[in-house]
Amino acid sequence: MKKDLTQGSVTKNMLLFAAPMILGNLLQQFYNIADTLIVGQFLGPGALAAVGSAYTLMTFLTSILIGMCMGSGALFSYYFGKKEEKKMKDSMQLSFLLTGGVTILLNLLVMILRRPILRILQIPEELMEMMHTYVWIIFLGIFFVFLYNYFAYLLRAVGNSVVPLYFLGSTAVLNVVLDLIFVIVCRWGIAGAAAATVIAQAVSGLGLMAYTWMKEPQLRFDLHSFTPEKGSAAEILRFSFSSSIQQSVMNFGILMIQGLVNSFGAEVMAAFAAAVKIDSFAYMPAQEFGNAFSLFISQNYGAGLKKRVREGMRSAVRVSMLFCISVSVLVFLFAPYLMLLFISSKETAIIAIGAGYLRIEGAFYCGIGILFLLYGYYRGINRPEMSLVLTVISLGTRVALAYVLAPLPQIGVTGIWSAIPIGWVLADVTGILYMKRLEEAAAN
Repeated sequence: MKKDLTQGSVTKNMLLFAAPMILGNLLQQFYNIADTLIVGQFLGPGALAAVGSAYTLMTFLTSILIGMCMGSGALFSYYFGKKEEKKMKDSMQLSFLLTGGVTILLNLLVMILRRPILRILQIPEELMEMMHTYVWIIFLGIFFVFLYNYFAYLLRAVGNSVVPLYFLGSTAVLNVVLDLIFVIVCRWGIAGAAAATVIAQAVSGLGLMAYTWMKEPQLRFDLHSFTPEKGSAAEILRFSFSSSIQQSVMNFGILMIQGLVNSFGAEVMAAFAAAVKIDSFAYMPAQEFGNAFSLFISQNYGAGLKKRVREGMRSAVRVSMLFCISVSVLVFLFAPYLMLLFISSKETAIIAIGAGYLRIEGAFYCGIGILFLLYGYYRGINRPEMSLVLTVISLGTRVALAYVLAPLPQIGVTGIWSAIPIGWVLADVTGILYMKRLEEAAAN
């Protein structure tokens, strides 16, 4: 199940390693999509709008944890490529303690401040109680989100991208079954959808932890009796927090956009909730390919194989662009029909709004495909701060333009949608120019 990414065909190995990660992340998204499908069809547009807004909030807060796991995984992979087992184990233990502590703190803050947070998001009064119920239950399971992502990135760092997929696949099926039982049979409403997600997350997180502990003895660690080498804590803090800040900045920008969308009322909220799920599902393979590419770069950069790093970049661009162009065409052509997966055909206004969003985003998936590769490249060559810079450029542009354009009567919500690809392109240009600068400096 493990792959040494420093040997063999660059494109073939990258694709074989990325495939389980792509499928696994699609299944992870399926957790919330299952809620959205069932809630939208059986509980109506109001519940759909509530779940959609809660999903945006949940994504922002859990991105802090996932970013820390992602950054730690890049460092694990780097030390794995360098064959420095002691430093890798130090990083593993420090990362577990740090990210676990942040998880507990974040959970407490959300439980205490959830109502003020919902007020800041401009949630309409008629949706407030549904949102409160959903958020309260969902965040009971945040520690399981940490466990799954920590052990998934740990296993991927040593070349095992298959086992995390097995756990997500089985729990995705469990999530759907529980959704159907709790929402349709038991009639627990939005609380049932949230409970189904939490139970599924618990199974995946605890299950993957148990597998790693029992089947991967070289990845076990003792939190009570380890003595990290000098500099280990600084290194894990640098990688963890750089990636965490990048992910949280990205999702904080999306959260700000959600607040702007909410100001347009329940119809636009429902359209955005459905369209974002489709949008995320469409470009998720490109995003996860970028994460797999980052681990490829980390292992090869750690092993000193700089020629293989350059070859990997060229190959990754070709693969990502081929995928993004194909998906762009499909989303652009079938946008209204995709909306029907979540919205009743009677809700023609909501379908039209969502299709408008998808056609603008879908035309520019190549922009975000390149951006995901740039994020992965800079994490892989030990420059995670540059990934944060690109995120700030992309999201800063998106938020600023959205808030300028949306209030204009002749533009409205179309301004929110249009701001997104403009941010992608500006970040891409910046990342490519900086890459060329690094190459020129290395050549001199």
